[in-house]
Amino acid sequence: MDPYSILGVARGAGEKDIKSAYRKLAKELHPDRNKDKPDAAERFSEITRAYDLLSDKDKRARFDRGEIDIDGNPTVGFGYGGGGGPGGGFGGGAQRGFRADGFEGFGGGNDGIDIGDIFDGLFGGRGGMGGGFGGQRQRAAPKGANVHYKLGVSLPDAATRATQRITLADGKTIDLKLPAGVEDGTQMRLAGKGESGPGGAGDAIVTIEVQAHPFFRRDGDHLRLDLPISIDEAVGGAKVKVPTAEGAVMLTLAPGSSSGKTLRLPGKGFSRKDGTRGDQLVTLEVQVPENDADLLERLAGWKDPRDLRGRMGV
Repeated sequence: MDPYSILGVARGAGEKDIKSAYRKLAKELHPDRNKDKPDAAERFSEITRAYDLLSDKDKRARFDRGEIDIDGNPTVGFGYGGGGGPGGGFGGGAQRGFRADGFEGFGGGNDGIDIGDIFDGLFGGRGGMGGGFGGQRQRAAPKGANVHYKLGVSLPDAATRATQRITLADGKTIDLKLPAGVEDGTQMRLAGKGESGPGGAGDAIVTIEVQAHPFFRRDGDHLRLDLPISIDEAVGGAKVKVPTAEGAVMLTLAPGSSSGKTLRLPGKGFSRKDGTRGDQLVTLEVQVPENDADLLERLAGWKDPRDLRGRMGV
């Protein structure tokens, strides 16, 4: 099975193209969206296996060199030599080779004949004759399938890398520490937590989905917040509570703080891959009450002497 063909990408495709192709197919073929199509689960499993291999640089390189198959199992091949002369092996013609899943060709003129079954009958399987005919290694038992999970994480939890609890398919729960630099789409691999198989259990692949928040929003490594303040707090200055990812803190407003002014809370943003954190940026929004008779009375006869729109030419 060719993972490139399964995902519909060229062999030279970049990581971004491979990821994009997988996401598109995963949405189309996810079993939850195709309950009336019994083959959808099998196709979903195929594209997942293909993506698991191609998203791993080492495994992809080994596959491209013909060292492993789509499941990561080793493929074994050797040539007979050619030319038909001394030391030329069995017969003349082009060089041929064995494969772990069957013998391809034998000498000249036998194309299309799989003699693996013949040796199976003679020697009791490919594992006979000291581990395989002519030194061929026995194919490793395949591992179980990987299992994919989606984990919704709140924006504050993503910023602080708060421990998350996930329940696996077998009913067991695991506490996960989010990685540094976590973002929407980040994947975490839990070795041996997938389906069981003859060669051991597969892995659990957890994809992080960072959820939207009612008042926080992400800006690169920073966490942004629009903070409503009253007229008296803006004019006279004040100490006000401000929510952060870790909880509320006190923020000092200078007298004469206007709407649009941004204050910075260092180290209260998102974690970076180097372990440091960005900042929380707090933008002030002065809230003017509607139809407040007392305020109107207090401001009666007062006008701001500044030319606030003069620089705009109006």
